[in-house]
Amino acid sequence: MSGSKLSNPAAKNDLPDSPLAMTVHEMPRPGDIVQADAQRTRMGRWKMIAMLLICASPVIASYFTYYVVRPEGRRNYGELIQPQKDMPKASAQNLQGESVPLAGLKGQWLLVNVGSGACAERCQQNLYFQRQLREILGRDKDRLDRVWLITDDAPVAETLLPALNMAHVLRLDAATVQSWISPAPGQQLQDHLYVVDPMGNFMMRFPANMDVPSASKAKRDLERLLKASASWDQAGR
Repeated sequence: MSGSKLSNPAAKNDLPDSPLAMTVHEMPRPGDIVQADAQRTRMGRWKMIAMLLICASPVIASYFTYYVVRPEGRRNYGELIQPQKDMPKASAQNLQGESVPLAGLKGQWLLVNVGSGACAERCQQNLYFQRQLREILGRDKDRLDRVWLITDDAPVAETLLPALNMAHVLRLDAATVQSWISPAPGQQLQDHLYVVDPMGNFMMRFPANMDVPSASKAKRDLERLLKASASWDQAGR
């Protein structure tokens, strides 16, 4: 018929008939999953170790500086303790008879005197040098605490109490003290002043029977310790 438009039957068949195409991704194998989990675990462990090293690096550096990197000819007056001895997990008693956890002393450098509550002449001299050494540290004195560990039940003389106002005076049995702090061979506990670091480690012992000239040498050792630890140790607990 004139003017009519006929559709082209062939146009409907331009695209050949074909089945629907689908892409199937390969499923992971169990072995691959286990290997990936193991790799993530290893990476997590290495990250944890790295974080611990970063946190501990100031402490490690300060001890390395003090113990290893020393100017030629420099000598310590105090004897370094190797290996260091950890603070025991114990409780002491203050002069009021109250129980005090020994761990409460951590967080500060400690200058320790040990002896009987009767405090004979040597003990009194050590208490005097202990007090003077702290005072002459100047602005760093607040980073060092004085501690007197009394190993018996003997009463403390009233005349000593004013000088002990800023000190920690604690009764602790001798066996516990000796498990932590020890004198030099041939000496007794009360013959020395001892140094404990802020983590509770007994790490230095000054020679027995301190006098004024040797106290000046002890002061230099304390100044070096405080300087070496200045990056990570601050006054107060």
